[in-house]
Amino acid sequence: MIRRLPPLRSLEAFIRVVRAGSAKTAAAELALSPSALSRRLGALEEFVGKPLFERKHQALKLTDDGQVLYDAVAPLIDEMADRIDRLIDTGKVMRLRLGVLPLFGSQRLFPRLGELRKMHPQLHIDIDSGHAAETKLGDTIDAAIILSEGPDASLHAVRLDHNRVYAIANKEMAAYLGDKPDIEKLAKQTFLVHNDLPASFEAWKRTLHLDGLQPAAVDHFDSGQLILEAAAQGLGIAIMHDDHFTRSHDTRLARVYQIEVDSPYSYWFVCRPRALQSRPVRLFHDWMIKAGL
Repeated sequence: MIRRLPPLRSLEAFIRVVRAGSAKTAAAELALSPSALSRRLGALEEFVGKPLFERKHQALKLTDDGQVLYDAVAPLIDEMADRIDRLIDTGKVMRLRLGVLPLFGSQRLFPRLGELRKMHPQLHIDIDSGHAAETKLGDTIDAAIILSEGPDASLHAVRLDHNRVYAIANKEMAAYLGDKPDIEKLAKQTFLVHNDLPASFEAWKRTLHLDGLQPAAVDHFDSGQLILEAAAQGLGIAIMHDDHFTRSHDTRLARVYQIEVDSPYSYWFVCRPRALQSRPVRLFHDWMIKAGL
């Protein structure tokens, strides 16, 4: 006798809500209305006979029973999805056109792509490392990983991190500047700012109470890798993210001042909602979330 199973679509909705951290995001991923998503979650709660979420001000938080269920079923659903992917694999190449900024690609994506290749050897990725990726979605690229204060509301978006703004210089420069902000010393310096992070320098100055700082020059770059190299060569003070500094593993560089500054920017995965129906986009999207990229 086959035991009665919970509705698979409800389980899928449950797992997506937990992983997305947002019912709105999960509904977009599944191409469902909020009410349809709510019905699926309700059907699962009715099946197990227990509330799985605490609902407060339109936010969903797992109950203890919900956490137990997630820990039990999520790995099984992932394994089932992987097995089905292998079963329906025709051996034909699937191609994803992905926009990725170079520094994210070299520091965070490429070191993990081998995992994706082992899981889905038929999935291949064409990389576009240019800027203004949002304007290319649905045209020359299928999806993108961007730096943004907040993507366009019409896009499906998954926030990948929260960042701090660091001032980064070579060790000689950092030693000269000392442990406390000195506006006279800083006014003599060149600052290096990424074109995609224009508000970061203002956030850094504001937090350090240096709103009146007028440096000798502000040089702009469209490459994070080149900014870090310029800083390492003593050409200026780079305004970048903590993650950029940490992942560079460049022993020539040092952080200037130990002061926490919240960045206005985060990395986001974005695509047009209909693109989630494409298998290459879906495979990459799901792997990226599961891998904690």
